Amino acid sequence: MNKTINSFLKEQNSCITKILKDTTSIEKIIKILITARDNKKKIFVMGNGGSGSTASHLVSDLLKTAITKGEKRFSAISLVDNMPVILAWSNDTDYNNIFAEQLKNHVSKGDVIIGFSGSGNSQNVINAFTVGKKSGAIRIGITGMSGGKLPEIRSEEH
Repeated sequence: MNKTINSFLKEQNSCITKILKDTTSIEKIIKILITARDNKKKIFVMGNGGSGSTASHLVSDLLKTAITKGEKRFSAISLVDNMPVILAWSNDTDYNNIFAEQLKNHVSKGDVIIGFSGSGNSQNVINAFTVGKKSGAIRIGITGMSGGKLPEIRSEEH
């Protein structure tokens, strides 16, 4: 058990060390989010499985933990938390539409869409990014491995 714990912690430390070598992407994301907040734009967040939990938690942090006295507040929506809507779209059309169809009701130019996908190939996240791209939303993909297909439709300017 101790060997497994040590191996896990070493792997986590290795990831953090890699991130610390170049924080440019994190800085860009923070600037995008603050600009959205200051311009009263909405932030939509999504993902599947564990990534869905991460998406939900990020929205919670933006709506509560990120409140700064004297500053505007974030307007953030988790697309993973409304189970009746998710079930309706997946049942009546396809699971690949659960995020895109929600965005069609809300997204506007300058809004921000954040998609978490371990593989970068989650079709429902990709479909949502396509809707966002057509709407002029800024798209931020947070993926693992090679990034999959998601980087192909993230925001070109970001």
